[in-house]
Amino acid sequence: MIRKILTFPDPRLREVSKPVETFGPELQKLADDMIETMYDAHGIGLAAPQIGELIRMVVIDTRPRDDKGRRYKDEDMTELEKAVKQPLILINPEIVNGEGKTTYDEGCLSVPGYFETVTRNQVVEMKAFDVNGKEFRVKSDGLLGICMQHELDHLEGTLFIDHLSFVKSNKIKTQIKKHGYPPKQKDEETESAPEKAETK
Repeated sequence: MIRKILTFPDPRLREVSKPVETFGPELQKLADDMIETMYDAHGIGLAAPQIGELIRMVVIDTRPRDDKGRRYKDEDMTELEKAVKQPLILINPEIVNGEGKTTYDEGCLSVPGYFETVTRNQVVEMKAFDVNGKEFRVKSDGLLGICMQHELDHLEGTLFIDHLSFVKSNKIKTQIKKHGYPPKQKDEETESAPEKAETK
């Protein structure tokens, strides 16, 4: 089922999500809904609080897709990205290690139409649980690594615009509160992070 995606300044996006304690069919159904909603919105990542569920769960699929949703060009992915099975479901995720620095022009389904450069770890390793309650670890760089960090922020009530300078962040927030969001272009895709990135 496709769920409504909350957009800033909805106060629920600022809440700190609670850990998942019960694993079962209901959690699997929520994960399925989140993945369906992410694909419908042409996104590459979605956190539970973005659909009003204040629990620590995210779904991610950064594999390249064409405008019809078909996968292509796996060779554009890094070796670490290729090693991760996607769509990826992370429940109660925690960062256990981060290395290096990289910059990406990030966007967000909850802040549609805005893209800004954000600094992240170049390589990130997380531990999390799957929908059956089994703990695992995942390590990645590239777009997947960026998206993992971006989505984890949502669980703390943080948006990518919070990583910008005070002046730039305040300007965007004020503009949205005063004028709303720009009209969506017919072919526009709003994603949690871009398909192209500059690494520094």
